[in-house]
Amino acid sequence: METPEREEVLAAVEASVRAGEAPEAWAGRLRALQPFDVAELLSRLPEDGRLAVLAALPPDVAAESLEHLTPEVQYRILDRLGPDGSLTLLLHMSSDAVADLLLSLHPNQAARLREALPLGYREELERLMTFPEHTAGSLASVDYVAAREHWTVDEALAHVRKVAREAETLNYVYVLDARGRLVGVVSLRELLLASGGDRLGAIARRDVISVRATTDQEEAARILARYDFVALPVVGDDGRMVGIVTVDDLVDVIHEEAMEDIQRLGGSLPLRESYFRTPVLGLFRRRVGWLLVLFVAESYTSAVLAHFQTTLAQVVALSFFIPLLTGTGGNIGSQTVATLVRSLAVGEVGFRDILRVAAKEALTGVLLGAAMAVAAYVRAAMMGVGFPVGSVVATGALFIGLWASIVAAVLPIALHRLRVDPAVVSGPLITTLVDGTGLFIYFSLARLMLGV
Repeated sequence: METPEREEVLAAVEASVRAGEAPEAWAGRLRALQPFDVAELLSRLPEDGRLAVLAALPPDVAAESLEHLTPEVQYRILDRLGPDGSLTLLLHMSSDAVADLLLSLHPNQAARLREALPLGYREELERLMTFPEHTAGSLASVDYVAAREHWTVDEALAHVRKVAREAETLNYVYVLDARGRLVGVVSLRELLLASGGDRLGAIARRDVISVRATTDQEEAARILARYDFVALPVVGDDGRMVGIVTVDDLVDVIHEEAMEDIQRLGGSLPLRESYFRTPVLGLFRRRVGWLLVLFVAESYTSAVLAHFQTTLAQVVALSFFIPLLTGTGGNIGSQTVATLVRSLAVGEVGFRDILRVAAKEALTGVLLGAAMAVAAYVRAAMMGVGFPVGSVVATGALFIGLWASIVAAVLPIALHRLRVDPAVVSGPLITTLVDGTGLFIYFSLARLMLGV
């Protein structure tokens, strides 16, 4: 559905629900919407309207729509639905979404919802809830299809038909031993093409790509992308199956991690909520710390200027080009950092590559610095400052470009080695570091080349 048509349907259904029209008047248009669109509609409506919309949807669609809302809104809706209605939706929601909901609520609210769940399912959820945030275990869903290795293909297919409606994905059947340990995997295609009497243990692929429950979620996303899987099995330290993480969960992870990197590259701590849900004081707290750090670091620039005040007094024209050269160095450094932060995040670059990266960025820095040197000399000539000063400006641009590239290449990799998020080496921080050191290079060259 195109965006204008989608907005038209949302507005029409919202108006009908708010007007108190019978579900028959708008339910047909409602079913044309995707669960994400239904969630947006629910967020616009008062509570009575939300309940009417959910009642008009099939339970699986209603549950998936509910997953896109905030935990507070989810709980208010479930609480209004009563024990039977809330249980129906909870059982149709993915188990990782239910676990996230229970972890987000007040303990008394979470206990009220948890008590309504079947005992076995409740125990599985409680196990998922023990894994730290941002790990594969915290994202895992228990809604997968598993079969025992001694089962025949016919028995496995009968089991698939029985549990298919509750499964989050039907692409794979995970083969477990008698103790629940993951020993193999069979695709649904392989299962359908095998002979009915074959044992799963004989046809399953034993070289299963899986992740530990304690694996960082970003690492799990990299593995899933590397092998082009739809889902990835998650196992405990004992090898027992914990659940699966699906590609839609890890797409959200990639989006979240990319947003955090972008915010850190801007010299700010990542927002915990969406922009409009973050109060002004929240924005202030996320930004002020880095600004104070950068303010202190920038004081080095003042010290450099004070140290070379005699040089500046003798050749005043040198001061004309300070903003140009420091800005050039900061821009080159920011470009390098932006490239390397994502390369580090996706595992393309590691500490073992630090010399290769430094050499590559140094060569790139020479080329960029040379280009900026030509531009700087042309600018100096246009200002009529003469060949000596123009030569100093051009040479300064060359060396500052080289220096900025090397610093911006080495520092993120070194911090990553120290288990510090490389994104904290943000554009503003690199700019600040290059400002002071770049000025030192510039004035040192002026002293040497002009003899002042």
